Amino acid sequence: MSQEAGLQILGFDNALLPVGDLPEAVAFYERAGFPVKFRLDEAGIALLAVGKETPGLLLRAEDGFGHRPAPWPAARLWLEVPDARAAARALTAEGIEPLDPPFSTSTGYVVEIADPWGNVIGFTDYLKRPELARN
Repeated sequence: MSQEAGLQILGFDNALLPVGDLPEAVAFYERAGFPVKFRLDEAGIALLAVGKETPGLLLRAEDGFGHRPAPWPAARLWLEVPDARAAARALTAEGIEPLDPPFSTSTGYVVEIADPWGNVIGFTDYLKRPELARN
């Protein structure tokens, strides 16, 4: 569909991840470095900050959604960090084991983690192409 057809995508709002237990999910993501912007337990949601961006990572509790093996076949969300290999070390220090060792891409390195419900988050850097990095 072209922009002339009426749809104009302006950017990201929030990325929504289904989780089975909101307190457990918030604790996991806080250990992974995501500060809580707000949390509404009665609604089963929590919004986590992603850098200085206005949109965030929205966790939503889903009834009957149990733990899944990692990696569960699912979409992946990659977020920019200054150094993915340093992020891997920091995550491991917090008790969060990466799915694999950091791997090389054309722009830098990536390390991925999975939460207990199989949602995969990648942390990627632009060390090989610093002109593309945010910092």
